[in-house]
Amino acid sequence: MKIGFIGLGVMGKNMATNLIKKGYNLKVSDLNKDAVNELKEMGAEEGQSASEVASGSDIVFTSLPNSQIVEGVVTGKGGILEGAKEGTIYIDLSSITPKTIQNIAKKASEKGVKVLDAPVSGGLAGAQKGTLTIMVGGDEETFNKALPVLSCIGTKVSHVGDIGAGDTMKLVNNLLLGINMVAVSEALALGVKAGLKPEVMYDIISQSSGSSYALTAKYKNFIAKGNFTPGFSTDLQYKDLQLAVDTAKDLKMPLLVGNVAQQMYEVARAKGLGTEDISAVIKVYEELGNIEVREEV
Repeated sequence: MKIGFIGLGVMGKNMATNLIKKGYNLKVSDLNKDAVNELKEMGAEEGQSASEVASGSDIVFTSLPNSQIVEGVVTGKGGILEGAKEGTIYIDLSSITPKTIQNIAKKASEKGVKVLDAPVSGGLAGAQKGTLTIMVGGDEETFNKALPVLSCIGTKVSHVGDIGAGDTMKLVNNLLLGINMVAVSEALALGVKAGLKPEVMYDIISQSSGSSYALTAKYKNFIAKGNFTPGFSTDLQYKDLQLAVDTAKDLKMPLLVGNVAQQMYEVARAKGLGTEDISAVIKVYEELGNIEVREEV
């Protein structure tokens, strides 16, 4: 089986690497030639365009920054649909709006190309280890054909519904993560302002009803140490919240807490924290309260 892979960023390069390690023949493309060369050294072939990557490939993956770029790479001049043959499976691993992937699927069907939306969760560590959670939307027959390949990059691969359902599942998940991270930051900041030690709060809350992934994943290794090197950046969290907001508008569904959470990330970005980890939103509260939420060394 021949596989095309377009988009070799932090996530994409590691996912492509795992596919090569599993013995698949890859043709890759990215604007970052250093990333392309790394994959070539592992045995991948370089495609000069999205169309060329798709030509001869049985499955084509994309892992790209946003909806506009994905749509251009797939349907634009020199795009995937120009090179894909009938029966090709196109799988988008990015986080984009459900509407975008549904529009792509309609155009792809005219060429007999099958489409799956398969956004991933698990961050850089999951991409490196091949242990990502993958939420897949599309018809079940196509999902079953692609499952052995998807299982090379993720350990939990779930078919969640029709085309667009994967992206919907991802934006719902990341909406909750974004809200929870802001809530954790606000609560810890209040406790410190009131005189509590952050490590004491963590020990109790992590075993109580207020616990969450945002607390357990982001306190010890990030907030407590003052280490905001991104596992998942504030800019990306903001983008994912925008996907939720846009989808909610299309559905005429209010997002009261989600919109407030997004504004907190907007404030963080305005303060230059966009490239830092999402836990850096606590710095906004620290500044407001004239405090610092850190463990004593």
